[in-house]
Amino acid sequence: MTVFVPTPLRRRCGGKSELQVEATNVRSALAHLAINHAPLYGCICDETGAVRRHINLFVNQDHIRDIQGLDSPLTEQDTVSIFTAVSGG
Repeated sequence: MTVFVPTPLRRRCGGKSELQVEATNVRSALAHLAINHAPLYGCICDETGAVRRHINLFVNQDHIRDIQGLDSPLTEQDTVSIFTAVSGG
């Protein structure tokens, strides 16, 4: 499956916009990132493994909180998109 990396985080994974990952759910995809792209993983998850407050993860078009959270299943055709929160006024 594919993990889409937004522009602000690409420097944490060698400038790549997409990463190919073998995973059965979002949790295992993040575990792959922890091992293979630790700087990127550190931007997504905190020390406890929880997704940081300012990060949103989507499986295809669905936010993980609207499906099964970190246990949301993945297939080879799925895309996990990482979005950083935008704030301002």
